[in-house]
Amino acid sequence: MTPEELLAARDRIVPDVVAGGLRVLFCGINPSLTTAATGFHFAHPGNRFWPVLHLSGFTPGRLKPSDQGELLGYGLGITNVVARASARADELSAAEFREGGRILTAKVAHLEPQWLAVVGVTAYRTAFGERRAQIGPQERRIGGARVWALPNPSGLNAHWTVRTMAEEYGRLRAAASGDSPSLADS
Repeated sequence: MTPEELLAARDRIVPDVVAGGLRVLFCGINPSLTTAATGFHFAHPGNRFWPVLHLSGFTPGRLKPSDQGELLGYGLGITNVVARASARADELSAAEFREGGRILTAKVAHLEPQWLAVVGVTAYRTAFGERRAQIGPQERRIGGARVWALPNPSGLNAHWTVRTMAEEYGRLRAAASGDSPSLADS
């Protein structure tokens, strides 16, 4: 992809991969320029979402961003807190996050997933005013869905490895599958 193609993707909106009644609706911060240019979520080569999704047991094989439509067959979907694409998440304002949280709440109420998994605890904190939120299951429900804050799979998030992210995503998978009653009931 050329720098010109990436710049042309700024502020584009990438369609959600959603359906009603999903087990887990994954919610990114906002689309990267690579995602906006390709039309596929988590498409930046440094993003670890797809390998982590497989290693955590959500998918039987490692999917590519272009395979995103297959997620619906596994009861999974993708949306974003903020819909517009940017080069970096720090280009988004707190007001955009709060408005994105309002829109996301309505979307989740309409789609009725069992779990909303926000991939980025800082985005979750800002969008929903939960300043002390930590990675893991949250007490609050959004639009009727249980909420789990997950580590951001961006390659820039050096605090988490693929292995440690897969463990945390696996905790959510177990809860969403009913394999972990104490978390599924929280």
